[in-house]
Amino acid sequence: MARGDVKFYQFLLNGFPFILLFFFALTGYSLSFKVFAINVSFNFIHLIIFYWVLRKPEMLGYGLIFFAGIINDVVQNLPIGVSSINYLLLCVIASFFRARTLVPNLIYDWILFFIAILIISSIHFTVLATFFDGIISYGTLMSTAFFSFLIYPAVAKLFNQIYLLGLRQENVE
Repeated sequence: MARGDVKFYQFLLNGFPFILLFFFALTGYSLSFKVFAINVSFNFIHLIIFYWVLRKPEMLGYGLIFFAGIINDVVQNLPIGVSSINYLLLCVIASFFRARTLVPNLIYDWILFFIAILIISSIHFTVLATFFDGIISYGTLMSTAFFSFLIYPAVAKLFNQIYLLGLRQENVE
């Protein structure tokens, strides 16, 4: 490969979490589909934030995460700042777990993600219901948290491979 191609490839690998976060924030895209009359939906932004803040905190800054939340609020037509607060609270939880974890383990991360996603989802819907007269759909809340929990190991493995690919590319240069 030419030197310019290698630099662009390296830029894409290093910017992957940033690009993915802002893609989902700007488009308001939600991964949801029906399986046997069951609505399956994932909160992919929470997956992105939790993994990258927990395992590779240098890849995403808190300011960028806050800005992505503001953008997400505008796109989703939510009160400004609700998503940003939730994303930053998710960052705090992931940072706390990162500081307390001695050896990274996918099973522990998976369980901690479930706890974090329940806290964040509960706070999100409670704030909307209490301050902004939103209607809480507990079924949606629980199903989104549960399906996000189920997909976390696959997404974490994928993100880890992408990160390792970026490290390998840096070592080649």
